[in-house]
Amino acid sequence: MPSTRQITEFSDEPAAGNPWVVEPMPATIELVEYDPAWPTQARQIGDRLSELLGLRAIRIDHVGSTAVEGLPAKPVIDIDVTVADPADEAGYVSRLQEAGFVLTVREPWWHEHRLFRGGRRSDDRVAPTDGGPATNIHIFGPDSPEPIKHLVFRNWLRASASDRKLYADTKRAAAAAQRDDDAVMDYNARKQTVILDIYERAFRASGFLS
Repeated sequence: MPSTRQITEFSDEPAAGNPWVVEPMPATIELVEYDPAWPTQARQIGDRLSELLGLRAIRIDHVGSTAVEGLPAKPVIDIDVTVADPADEAGYVSRLQEAGFVLTVREPWWHEHRLFRGGRRSDDRVAPTDGGPATNIHIFGPDSPEPIKHLVFRNWLRASASDRKLYADTKRAAAAAQRDDDAVMDYNARKQTVILDIYERAFRASGFLS
């Protein structure tokens, strides 16, 4: 279990290598209005992951903007999967890849994070073949603060109409400001100040900060 300090602090971990297993293609940030089908799609993906990984999957959580009713979002379902040891790739990588999910990012220096992509979208050099909606599957270990941060942020946005509107407006403005040579990181950077402000309120509401 990560400490409260690890959960509530943010720091940029320097990359210790190239994280890309599959290099991304340049793509326009596509922001769409909330789709009520997203929770059902996320449950179906979660059920499938549970079947594929069995007891290897300690937790499976729908996170990100598609998990918050009323938020505009990139039409990609984000799923956090907690496993005992993400570095033990023999325990889960082949199971996911045989099912059509593509290992796209490996970041051992950042909480042993792995990213798999599922579904089809314009920014894939290697198109996943799982046949479902566009999906990001984030693998973390039980000591990582990231899944807890994601749940705190998600739950607060579900509860706070004012911050939900603030974040929606910020996302639309960030997408509208994109340039032809932008990457997702540029879009995320334009939201960062507002995200940190919302996180502080979310941490206070959930008891991590007093």
